[in-house]
Amino acid sequence: MDLQKYGPWTVIAGGSEGVGAEFAVQLAEQGMNLVLLARKPEPLQATAETCRAHGVEVRTLSVDLLAEDAFDRIRELTDDLVVGLFIYNAGANTYGHEFVTGDLDRFQAVIDLNITAQLKLVQHFGALMRERRRGGILLAGSLSGFLGSAQISVYSAVKAFCRIFAEGLWLEMQDHNVDVLELVLGLTRTPAMDRAGLKMDTPGLQISEPRDVAAQGLANLANGPVVVVKQFEAAAEKNSGHNRAELLLAARASARKLLPPPTE
Repeated sequence: MDLQKYGPWTVIAGGSEGVGAEFAVQLAEQGMNLVLLARKPEPLQATAETCRAHGVEVRTLSVDLLAEDAFDRIRELTDDLVVGLFIYNAGANTYGHEFVTGDLDRFQAVIDLNITAQLKLVQHFGALMRERRRGGILLAGSLSGFLGSAQISVYSAVKAFCRIFAEGLWLEMQDHNVDVLELVLGLTRTPAMDRAGLKMDTPGLQISEPRDVAAQGLANLANGPVVVVKQFEAAAEKNSGHNRAELLLAARASARKLLPPPTE
């Protein structure tokens, strides 16, 4: 980690558990000060204490990124800091349902968490990095964004948006010495996946571990605009193919073995 370029502070949205917590711990091990943002105070404080044990400063904020005052609260906590790295890891799917019978407000929340809140924070911290002519932005993407999926059609769509956005942002920031990376995750063993009820013990299922995922992301900050977690590279390439109907039907058959029954 180049602390001269990316330091002395990193802000991690979604930094309390899973991959976000691993980003935090690995950065702390390298001497990076941290601002951790997450909804749940208990895992947030636990991760903060683990990071402080490495001798770095850690600020925390228990915040719902969809709250009206979220952006103002984040600025109050960070405006006096030089933030050289911003990580947005807060885009888990919060609502799975067939679209035409679903709740539009809940779909909107998926869009706002993955797009609206992310764009606002990226613009804020990215503008400061552009002005200083150094820094990095890491956005957690998803293999879901390469192929539409039943029950999570909106989530898949917003993840596709985020990948294309990251590519454009990467181009815009190249001349300003600011690195942009979308790290595309596949199925990862996180508390969020457990809460979603996924059948993680399905035979033959490929699952990555949060520590490995975070390490790949940090190691590839300068290798944007898009890096797929290594064990899912072949799946991303396959899901970018042209026979969309065949790919969609095959993916749905696989997903039915993994997902809980659909919500009526």
